[in-house]
Amino acid sequence: MGTLLRLSMFPPHFHGVATGIRKRVRIPNSSSGTTTRFRISSFSSDSSHSGKAQSLGNASNGNGRAVQSAKPELQLFNTMSKQKEVFRPKSPGKVGMYVCGITAYDLSHIGHARVYVAFDVLHRYLKYLEYEVFYVRNFTDVDDKIIQRASELGEDPVSLSGRYCKEFLLDMDYLNCLHPSVEPRVSDHMPQIIAMIEQILANNCAYRIDGDVYFSVEKFPAYGSLSGRKLEDNRAGERVAVDSRKQNPADFALWKSAKEGEPFWESPFGPGRPGWHIECSAMSAAYLGHSFDIHGGGMDLVFPHHENEIAQSCAACSSSHISYWVHNGFVTVDSEKMSKSLGNFFTIRQVIVLYHPLALRLFLMGTHYRSPVNYSDLQLESASDRLYYIYQTLQDCLQHLSQQSEKVRNDKVPDETFNCIERFRSDFQVSMSDDLHTPVVLAALSEPLKTINDLLHTRKGKKQVLRIESLVTLEKEVKAVLIVLGLMPSSYSQVLLELREKALRRAGMVEDEVLQMIEERTAARKNKDFAKSDVIREGLARKGIALMDGPDGTVWRPTVPLQQQEHVISQ
Repeated sequence: MGTLLRLSMFPPHFHGVATGIRKRVRIPNSSSGTTTRFRISSFSSDSSHSGKAQSLGNASNGNGRAVQSAKPELQLFNTMSKQKEVFRPKSPGKVGMYVCGITAYDLSHIGHARVYVAFDVLHRYLKYLEYEVFYVRNFTDVDDKIIQRASELGEDPVSLSGRYCKEFLLDMDYLNCLHPSVEPRVSDHMPQIIAMIEQILANNCAYRIDGDVYFSVEKFPAYGSLSGRKLEDNRAGERVAVDSRKQNPADFALWKSAKEGEPFWESPFGPGRPGWHIECSAMSAAYLGHSFDIHGGGMDLVFPHHENEIAQSCAACSSSHISYWVHNGFVTVDSEKMSKSLGNFFTIRQVIVLYHPLALRLFLMGTHYRSPVNYSDLQLESASDRLYYIYQTLQDCLQHLSQQSEKVRNDKVPDETFNCIERFRSDFQVSMSDDLHTPVVLAALSEPLKTINDLLHTRKGKKQVLRIESLVTLEKEVKAVLIVLGLMPSSYSQVLLELREKALRRAGMVEDEVLQMIEERTAARKNKDFAKSDVIREGLARKGIALMDGPDGTVWRPTVPLQQQEHVISQ
């Protein structure tokens, strides 16, 4: 079953006739919409947007019945058990979470964006559930790929990785991801890494060869429990060089001896640097202890990275235990995983030149985090269109409320509004607690947004009893959910402006050109030259510019380009 998307979501607030086509099409769940943004300043970093949503806790209907706020138990899919499990933290009310960060040698692509948006949603929802979350996300700033890239550019490896760490943090701000509690770097944790390797050696689970230290997988009988691989099937994995000196091909490096021209640190094993896997075991233990609640990352890390983490962490401390292993699915291009190694990736920066970062975030959440999501311009356009509708509706609501001299009289709302809020909150909490099913939550936004538009613009809605109270409570409830989803900007009007700017850039136009064409079309209609009017309208629609005719004239808004709508319909 696919996800039902509405292309060209022309909101009712325009009081006019949509001059593009409106179709409902079914698009597979592996494809979702997406878009982007440019200015960090549009996002608020204050505590009100920190993920702990201030939801409508005391609204009631005319009969005094309060909206129910009991939250269902959170269930997460555990890669270790291969099933969903009720979330039970080790310490009541507190959560320790470690997510593997980037290897900082290039700009991050949207595959990375998916990882960190997925875990940002988890982070935010845990906060919504009133957990105290200690979130650790590391930087790998010492690695073979970093050294190779630095050599190609003639740059110092430490300087190179430091630069790309800063660029990554900018990308996370663009995507409105909350900052983790701490972001440790490998280069700052050599004492902890070396101490863990020493402990593994002391426990006879590793061996030394010519300044290198290798973990012996045969000394860890549970090896393969996360990935389901049998030891005899394992080979040297990613970033694990084939080495005939190893006792087993699956053995992996804990420490690599220094080579000419490469950065190194002194250690009891000789000068060198850590292997890729040991860093996360050492840093997670340093900040969260040997046992904590959630360890996450992309599905590509299940083997060998997380498998090796389990082995070496348990070899260093027999009581080491992670309660929930959580992994997100890939972003694909033409059904192939997006990755730098395959060369089929788009960086976050490339995408946000034309699309708003919040629309990229919406696209990534439009598919369940464990399913693959296929990158396409159509889905980016659809997400942009949907985002514009959401923010325009809320902007209209706030603008209308700001013009009201009367104050909200009480916390009661009509039964119709009450039931809408109750359904929306239930859909939100049940879906998010069911392994973060964000696509259902995004779909559930439709009803309260439609209700807001009806109250603002329809004859029946304008006559509704307690209309202002309904608008206030609906806006608050939608806002509370947008905060948890990470889709709440500091200014609706600013993001609407940015979405328009992006649409013009994609169309290869400036606004003055659009306004000039609107004037020409208005003149043609006045002269009853409807053929010319239609040509102008359709020409703009093909570029993603929709014209909206109303009593106060014609205005424009971004939309999915007409040819992309037609392509979907034809399929």
